[in-house]
Amino acid sequence: MTANPPSAELATPDPLLSVRDLSVRFDTAEGPVHAVDGVSFDLKAGEILGLVGESGCGKSTLARAILRLVEPRAGSISLAGSDITHLSRRQLRGVRRQVQMVFQDPYSSLAPRWTVAELLTEPLVIHGVGDRAERRRHVGDLLDKVGLPADAAQRYPHEFSGGQRQRLGIARALALDPRLVVLDEPVSALDVSVQAQILNLLVELQRQSDIAFLFISHDLSVVEYLSDRVAVMYLGQIVEIADRDSLWRHPSHPYTRALLQAIPGNPPPSADDALKIEGDLPSPIAPPPGCRFHTRCPYAEQRCRIDNPALRTVAPGHQAACHLMRLS
Repeated sequence: MTANPPSAELATPDPLLSVRDLSVRFDTAEGPVHAVDGVSFDLKAGEILGLVGESGCGKSTLARAILRLVEPRAGSISLAGSDITHLSRRQLRGVRRQVQMVFQDPYSSLAPRWTVAELLTEPLVIHGVGDRAERRRHVGDLLDKVGLPADAAQRYPHEFSGGQRQRLGIARALALDPRLVVLDEPVSALDVSVQAQILNLLVELQRQSDIAFLFISHDLSVVEYLSDRVAVMYLGQIVEIADRDSLWRHPSHPYTRALLQAIPGNPPPSADDALKIEGDLPSPIAPPPGCRFHTRCPYAEQRCRIDNPALRTVAPGHQAACHLMRLS
């Protein structure tokens, strides 16, 4: 725990974000929901890490825990070498300038009664950035950066299309020049053609700066296009993490292989390699013992039902949590 609140100007060690053994649990009438369970990963400055998995696997909860929008039950979150896991709301204020979020639904994430200028100026006012004239110029720069005209500043969110609203959401996330932006399914509510525009915008923004993205999606085609590395999440745990090309060419976890084979136009190398996921995702209230994927894995052995495998190195920079690895 950091004794003093971190300043807005944090140091820049490698990695930028470090998550260790992070767990998030929600208490319900049916029992505790193990939404995130022992997740660890690093994210470098300027890197795009894709986080994929089925709906309900804990991706969004993990994102919100990193931003301290939900409280972790265990583990640690470090930003640029500073532990932010237990900082108070006041102490987190400096961190908020460094980490921002783009939400899934551009229709509900923007205050409908505020003009675009008010939406983009609010974080500047809260953090005491610039005077009125400087803020007005910054709003114009942000709109230009995300491909919207200057006169958009005086309009309201309902006057824009879904893709334009998501551009506004991205502009708002960039207002404080953060070092990390978490994007939670930012294109899933958009038409395919609009998705491509937003993805190209993100690529261009990332090229222009040293900003890091944690990009959450259930669509592996989108993740393949955008990400440098990919983490695969299943029932609250990361089961594989690797650079994009390594993951696509040599997936080591059966769940990853099944996800990749489900992409249209991406069949298995042979009929013997075909792998289909059957059954529903188990409840996070009562996750199965051992490997959490064993209830749906055609290769599961007795030890898979007893021992939960840890992430192990398959190749440099490539880890998977499977007792059988590629022998499965």
